[in-house]
Amino acid sequence: MSEKISGKAFDIKIFLRLMSYAKRYKLRFFIAAISTITLAFVSAVNPYIVGETVNDFVNNQDVEKLIYYIQILLTIVFAEVILQFLFIYYANWVGQHIIRDIRAKVFRNIQRFKMSYFDTTSVGRLVTRVVSDIETIANFFTQGVFMIVSDILKMLVVIVVMFAMNWRLALVALSVLPILVYATKVFQVAIKATFQDVRNEIANLNGFVQERVTGMKILQLFTRENIEYQNFKEINNKHKKAHVKTVWYYSIFFPIAEIVSSIAIGLIVWYGGHQILDGFTTLGGVIAFIKMSQMLFRPLRQIADKFNQLQMGIVSGERVFKVIDTESFIKKEGSIDASTIQGDLDFKQVRFSYIKGEEVLKGISLQVKKGQTVAIVGATGAGKSTIINLINRFYELDSGVISVDAIPVEDYELSSLRNQIAIVLQDVFLFSDSIFNNITLKNPQISLEEVKEASKKIGIHNFIMTLPGGYHYNVKERGVMLSSGQRQLIAFLRAYVSSPRILILDEATSSVDSHAEQMIQFATDTITKGRTSIVIAHRLATIKKADKIIVMDKGVIVEEGTHKELLKKKDGYYKNLYDKQFSLELAS
Repeated sequence: MSEKISGKAFDIKIFLRLMSYAKRYKLRFFIAAISTITLAFVSAVNPYIVGETVNDFVNNQDVEKLIYYIQILLTIVFAEVILQFLFIYYANWVGQHIIRDIRAKVFRNIQRFKMSYFDTTSVGRLVTRVVSDIETIANFFTQGVFMIVSDILKMLVVIVVMFAMNWRLALVALSVLPILVYATKVFQVAIKATFQDVRNEIANLNGFVQERVTGMKILQLFTRENIEYQNFKEINNKHKKAHVKTVWYYSIFFPIAEIVSSIAIGLIVWYGGHQILDGFTTLGGVIAFIKMSQMLFRPLRQIADKFNQLQMGIVSGERVFKVIDTESFIKKEGSIDASTIQGDLDFKQVRFSYIKGEEVLKGISLQVKKGQTVAIVGATGAGKSTIINLINRFYELDSGVISVDAIPVEDYELSSLRNQIAIVLQDVFLFSDSIFNNITLKNPQISLEEVKEASKKIGIHNFIMTLPGGYHYNVKERGVMLSSGQRQLIAFLRAYVSSPRILILDEATSSVDSHAEQMIQFATDTITKGRTSIVIAHRLATIKKADKIIVMDKGVIVEEGTHKELLKKKDGYYKNLYDKQFSLELAS
């Protein structure tokens, strides 16, 4: 999906917003600015001194004067080197610090987004925003703003010197300038749209590759390699076309700029030659004008390219600011500390829909007392997992109230509330890191000894110690070095060491073998003891001991009771589910 662009060759609002990030680094920004201003004046003096040197030596053959002028030129060159160093270093320093700040702000915002944002936004697109687009913003400062200011100042100083030396020759030299300015303007307008296309195609390419690499097992299992290769070729070709379009505009503009510059030098030589013969100027003056024309037209040609860097930075800034400005946060964050909660849960007429008009929960009401273990069962799509998302406030309710200890969840400080809720999901996510860091999530308050003690209590210490390096074993990306059962056990330990008041187990034993299931069942019994626990399960045999079983169907609660109570209901929903599952287990 392509994104809407402003349509302006230069968006002043985005420009000013990007520049506002430089306020923190005023001193370095000032050094870079002063360096570029001084450099403009020093550079413009160079051709004048060269012209004077030629005139003096040609007319007077004064070697001492020649040496004097050469010393001046060497001093100017040395000053240019120092100023160039200060300018380049501090411009880049400011640029890198600014993109660090912007990248940190973007990442912080992304972390706070509601889950609904990630449901509709490609991971590859977000990666492009955080990495590629922000890197382009760095060029906005280093190759864009500072360079353009430097070049414009040089051009202005050169024009002033030209008119001061010989206004007639200056007019001749500048006669072709309108043509180049017009060509530059047309080029700038044309290139902005192509830059936006390029960034969009990069985002599409990133998203496609990220998804296919993540799902490589599925591609190979269903022999989709050739089909996905063709799809990749199509996306890659679109990316190529976007870049070629950019190259096309460059290929047209730069030869035109070169021809116009050559015409200007030709006019200077022609008219300057006549002026030398008529005694209105000197050979040194013509040479100085040729050098100054190069100083004038070369930056103008490059300004178009640097302006493109500026435009690319603005386009990227527009896209990055769109993420920053996205209002996808939890609207109401309370101030009540949840660290002392007991764990009483209460749902009152809760309604919720992921897509407007398509309710997933249809006015459900349920209670879970502190220390109780409540199981929720039902067919796929019944709304079981949605309850988890709402307790943690990943999504906002359409209506109704969810309370913890008789206080609406909206009144609790969000991070404080989530600290008291631990979840073990069916699809366990592990980072490319050690088992210890995956358990503690790098919480400095949890020691290795505490982790070992907890793992012994839930019966998985021995399993961890069989791995190379034990608790320091690197599970690699998404925990690929472990089986699904082993990942589940790590997730149980992660939940246990966080000492939550409320524990949620989502399909924790749905995809593991019998041995792993026994270990998980023991871990479940251990970590649920004395805690408010919600267990979502397909295997009904694992929830016989639950204090209460809630049966859901199509977003409503159809039955409640203990295992024994529900089995007594003739033609009950739970009884039918249990009988079907039991008969299938016998058949297998």
